[in-house]
Amino acid sequence: MSKPTVLHLGDDIRWNHDFYAQLQEKFTVKRSYSMNRDGFKDALKSNKFGDFVAMYRPFWNTGGEMGNWDDELISLLPQSCKIYASAGAGFDWVDTKRMAESGIIYCNSAAACTESVADAAIWLILSTYRLFNWSSACARSCDVEQFKDANRNIAAMTHNPNGSTLGIIGLGKIGYRIAQKAFASFGMRVIYNDIRRMPTEMEEAIDATYYQSLDEMLAKSDCTVVATPFAGNMLLDADKFAKIKHGSRLVNIARGKLIDEGALISALQTGQLISAGLDVHYNEPVVNPILAKMRNVELLSHTAGASVESHVGFERLGIENILTFFKTGQALTPVNMQWIDRTKM
Repeated sequence: MSKPTVLHLGDDIRWNHDFYAQLQEKFTVKRSYSMNRDGFKDALKSNKFGDFVAMYRPFWNTGGEMGNWDDELISLLPQSCKIYASAGAGFDWVDTKRMAESGIIYCNSAAACTESVADAAIWLILSTYRLFNWSSACARSCDVEQFKDANRNIAAMTHNPNGSTLGIIGLGKIGYRIAQKAFASFGMRVIYNDIRRMPTEMEEAIDATYYQSLDEMLAKSDCTVVATPFAGNMLLDADKFAKIKHGSRLVNIARGKLIDEGALISALQTGQLISAGLDVHYNEPVVNPILAKMRNVELLSHTAGASVESHVGFERLGIENILTFFKTGQALTPVNMQWIDRTKM
């Protein structure tokens, strides 16, 4: 009997060659490389790749040229397809519920970039307290007066994070690792809001307090970190910023569309927030020019999870998800199982 087919989207793998060989032993691997949306649709309609049982995308910056995975694309997938294992933590570009309706499990790779994203979050947290963005910009200006301005005035406007309260929205793998680092390194008090409460032993390990009400948590937090997936709804709008603790800080390492940037700018201008650190942006790759000019705002280019270690992990975890699923019937990192009809698996 012929081996089942896996469709590999995007570039060649770079690191896990031995592990990839295991995939090739059990499956026929076909490649789409980097196809645009129309080309990919035509290929699916003509059954160019055959009746593949899985899709594998090892990199977040290649293999996604076909754009958002919505009903238009998902409806063209063969009925044989059961799992899509992709790089990256976020999945706002794929309609995971629609995939589930077609019996396809979507797996992300948040576990592989947890350390990198958590490190970046710690940098942004620290920068919102110490305004490193302002100091760095003045030094890079090579302007003596700007250097003197930061050197003389920054101390009166900055603080140490030690002992302050860190509020985390979304205490998943990444949120929990941020909490661990902030608790151990800075002695921050951890509070969090999530749709579900952590087991007692995990809370006790970081001395965390659960808030079922987001509004109540926002009112207590000296620095709020957004670490929850984007599920299609804005999380922080003008109403939420009005409830946030006056003079607090905000960090976003999740998705830009979780935050109303206009309301964020207003909160920064009025002092409701005194600083912010953003890895992600509402309309990226376009960065809001008003935020870009604020010296109390640290900006990154959606690179929190960008490291060699993350990429190695993305490659490997995608393969592991596919191999494990077809061996045991269970994927390692599914995100849409709540919508899967298990009776049809």
